[in-house]
Amino acid sequence: MTPTPSRRTFLAGTAVAALTLAATAAPADAAASRPAWPTVFPLPDGWLPEGIAIGAKPYAYLGSRANGGIYRTDLRTGEGTVLYAGGAGQVAVGLKLDHDGLLYVAGSTGVARVIDSRTGELLTTHQLTTPTGHFINDVTLLGDRAWFTDSRDAVLYGAPRGGRTGEIRALPLTGDWTQVPDAISANGVVDTPDGRALIVVKSTPGELHKVNLRTGITTKITLIGQETVVNGDGLYRIGRTLYVVQNRLNLVSVWTLDRTSTTATLSRTITSPHFDVPTTAARYGNRLYLVNARFTSPQTPETTFTGVAVSL
Repeated sequence: MTPTPSRRTFLAGTAVAALTLAATAAPADAAASRPAWPTVFPLPDGWLPEGIAIGAKPYAYLGSRANGGIYRTDLRTGEGTVLYAGGAGQVAVGLKLDHDGLLYVAGSTGVARVIDSRTGELLTTHQLTTPTGHFINDVTLLGDRAWFTDSRDAVLYGAPRGGRTGEIRALPLTGDWTQVPDAISANGVVDTPDGRALIVVKSTPGELHKVNLRTGITTKITLIGQETVVNGDGLYRIGRTLYVVQNRLNLVSVWTLDRTSTTATLSRTITSPHFDVPTTAARYGNRLYLVNARFTSPQTPETTFTGVAVSL
């Protein structure tokens, strides 16, 4: 026969079971009580944002076309502060954050800047080309250089990484590239999956080009599933998946690159009711973060602006 447990043994076992249940339930309860990361977060009124960059930590850096300032937002709370105040005549459009904490900023009027993302200190200003007749629009990092696009000229500019001054490499675009006069041409830029070339979106008429960094020869990427990426702005790549922000269409088209990055097949599109002319994108975790430039709205000191998160 099985012995009947004593009252003391029964009570002790009940207490242990209750403690075990409480310990197991606590993490779930704590997780449930944690606030969700915001899907939309505010920027300062009149900020005129266009570029966004995110590194290994949950902070987004957003540039200002109004004064070249940099705003840093905590993605966990949506709260932010001005990191770099900018100045009169400065512009900040495309941004990229390096692993060493340096932020590379496309400055529109022929310049690029390097800012310490931890302190907000301006470390270096690169004069890529003359101020007039050029639009230094976006930037990506590859090898020992930060590569900048010029939306008004068929040239890429390579500046030294690491906050160093040094020779600027001007790389004329040839091959399949034809510059469209009086239009935004070269815009967003990323490296290819093999790290040997660059992909540049040509906003007008809406093409993707693979650029040989030794020669500047470009190859137009064949698009399957959609004829163009018109209004293509910022690019973001994860492996062989390429995200193209098509600003005034209020969508992100998602493409699968082939092994040689000469063909891209449309896999899906991403939209959101919170999009209001998104321009560039950056990733943190399983989310893609975009900034709303609101080009179709008044661009005044009172205009409100936001950043938006969408699921990958």
